[in-house]
Formats: sequence, C-alpha cells, structure tokens
Amino acid sequence: MRILNRLKWLQAFEATARHGSFTGAATELGVTPAAVGQLVRALEEWVGHPLLVRSRSGNERLSLINEAQNALEDITAGLDKLESGLKKLRGRKARSVLVVTASQVLVMNWLMPRLSRFSEHNDSIDVRLDVADRLIDLSHGEADVGIRCGGGNWKGLVADWMMDEEVVMICSPSTLPATGLANTDWLYEQKLIQDDTPHPGANFPSWESVLQKVGLEGVKQTCLHINSTATVIQAVLSGRGVALVRKALVQQDLDIGRLVQLFPEIRWPISWSYYVVCSSASLKRPEVKAFHDWILGEVRVK
Repeated sequence: MRILNRLKWLQAFEATARHGSFTGAATELGVTPAAVGQLVRALEEWVGHPLLVRSRSGNERLSLINEAQNALEDITAGLDKLESGLKKLRGRKARSVLVVTASQVLVMNWLMPRLSRFSEHNDSIDVRLDVADRLIDLSHGEADVGIRCGGGNWKGLVADWMMDEEVVMICSPSTLPATGLANTDWLYEQKLIQDDTPHPGANFPSWESVLQKVGLEGVKQTCLHINSTATVIQAVLSGRGVALVRKALVQQDLDIGRLVQLFPEIRWPISWSYYVVCSSASLKRPEVKAFHDWILGEVRVK
C-alpha cells in the first residue's frame, strides 16, 4: 500500500534538501518558511528521528543526516515520476519550465540571438532567464542550468566545456581615422577603457602587455576604469575609447559592424572557457537535458 497522503511532507523535505533552507523551499513551493518547517517536522515525527541538522559553513544551511541522504535520491526520483505522469495526463497541453542563468552581457549578446532556435525545437518547454552577474546557486535549485565562463571547476556541479575564450581590442567605427584603418599612432591618441571586473586565474591581459605587443612599449596613456563589462561595452559603443573585452560578449556587435576589432592579427587567449553547468540531479530532468544537449550542439557545429 502506497503512503501517498504524506506527499506534502515529502515535497517540503525534498525542496528543503535541495535549497538547504526552509526559506528557499518556501519560495519554490509558494508557501511560508514556517509552513515548510511544519511539514518537515511532521515527516520527522513520523519517521521517529530528525532528518536535518544545521551547519555553519559559509551561509548557515540545513544539511541531511546520512539516512536522509540515502533516501533523498529515491524521493526525488519518485516526485519526478509523479510530475511526469501528471504531464502525460495533460497530453499536449503539458509544459515544462526551465530556468537558465547567465551573466547580463552573455545573455544579451550571445544567448538571446540563439535562444529562439531552442524554442523552435522544444515548444513544450518554457524558458525563464535568471540574468545575474553573481554565481547563482545551481546545486540548491536557484536555477536549473547555467552558462559560466571560468576554469571549469565548480563544486557539486557537472560542467561541460562549450568553447574557449580570448580577449579582443575593440572600438566604435565612429572613432576610427578617415582611412578606416587603425595604427599605433592613432591608438596612442585614444583613451583606454579598463574593465575592472574580476577575472581571477584567467590571465586577462593588461593594457601594458597589449600596448607592448602592438609596438607602444613604455607608452603611458590615460585610462577610464569601469567595474562592469556591460558598461565598458556601452562606453565603447558611444565612442568613449578603446577597450579589451572577452570576444564572445561582443561577437554579435562585431558581426553587424557596430564594433570593430583592432589588430585582429594579434590574439590574446585567456585560460577561462565557457561551460554549461548544472547539478547531476537537474541533468536527469528531460527539459534540462534537452537544453544541455542543444547548447553543446549549437557551439560545436560552428
């Protein structure tokens, strides 16, 4: 006999385990944290012992005891099966929701021009974008899948390589000399825009090393410092100067001629790459797997 009258307890417990807090689970389930806590405590009373302990590593979180950890996979799989069954009952009207997270600049200049192709082949999946420059907590369900640029090592997540990255020097076509060709004399007269966004471990080139490579060694020029890549790109578009940025973030503007890549014969590769990332549990969901496989195919056919 199935004990299905306790589904709400299991749903609250599973959501709490993923989010590591009653607050995160409450946001997902559309109830109050107190209500989630009450449902979890009811389950604990039924099993006869606590299922969660409070840990203090970084942000205070709820973690599972060993017995609960062993049971969680079965509970999650069971809830996923129930959801799948309900969708089959609805037939063609059934729709899945997929939350994708990426930085603002990557969403605007790289993901959005491609996203319609995913929707064309997956019309039963509603995509919601969580646009954030901070790292969204994918392991606890703040989003289902993300695109990140980095070293490829994010604890608790599956990270599949998408493409490498390099830095390019860019300017607006309006700032180029009358000949339309940039040279060192012209570059010497330009204001340099410095992107102060942190790139730890990426070997992001400095203006000093870049100027040396193009033949302006030892030259000192004034810099406009900006701690937002999106604002750096906007400043270049408005003709404020020359900047160094990650190429994928401006590829669309380069393709349509809104920006110009300077000294394209010189390359500045960095050690960061782009990855599609998600938790192993999320990857088992059909809509997450569909997006994961599509985005990898999208970059590998180029």
